[in-house]
Amino acid sequence: MFDNRIDAGRQLAYALDNFKNEDVVVLAIPRGGVPLGNMVAKALNAPLDVALTKKIGHPSNKEYAIGAVSLEDVVITNADGVTRTYIDSEIKRIREKLEKRHNQYYKTKSPENLNNKTVLIVDDGIATGNTIMITIKLVKKQNPKKVIVAVPVASKSALSRLRSSQDIDEVICLMAPTYFRGVGQFYEEFNQVSDEEAIQLLEENYVNGI
Repeated sequence: MFDNRIDAGRQLAYALDNFKNEDVVVLAIPRGGVPLGNMVAKALNAPLDVALTKKIGHPSNKEYAIGAVSLEDVVITNADGVTRTYIDSEIKRIREKLEKRHNQYYKTKSPENLNNKTVLIVDDGIATGNTIMITIKLVKKQNPKKVIVAVPVASKSALSRLRSSQDIDEVICLMAPTYFRGVGQFYEEFNQVSDEEAIQLLEENYVNGI
């Protein structure tokens, strides 16, 4: 159990200490992954960036991912019984939100160049792995040297899926509980991270020249 995202980020940073000597970019999944990514980036003296991807929730349970969307790509899984109309409308809605977020996040900086870098993809936890998988698909297009997924907690099924992926060089996970209902289950405090908070952390990292 973690106190909050700062506590989880601190513990994750400790587990990633061996990456200090590599040319690293920390890529956080917004918005929940940004506070953790910030802690990791500070510890490794590395730049912090965000992966603009978002899950498509099931119509009867928004927390259950049936796929994920980026500005360029879509991955659909677990969509039995879900109409194409719903999926298409969600893709459109999510992309509009991602476009807005892109314009907000990159007011004062440009996206990091990932070519030949060790990319640490950080989130506050993984339930299905769909969002991470589409993020990795996008990251691989930029020819990184290595792709590392680092999270404080993940379901056993997601962890198995990630570790079997040929696109991931290493998965670092602090907890993989047998009973997994949702990521928030493993945090004492799991408040929503606002866009304003995420932008502030990104700007802080950028201004400090990390």
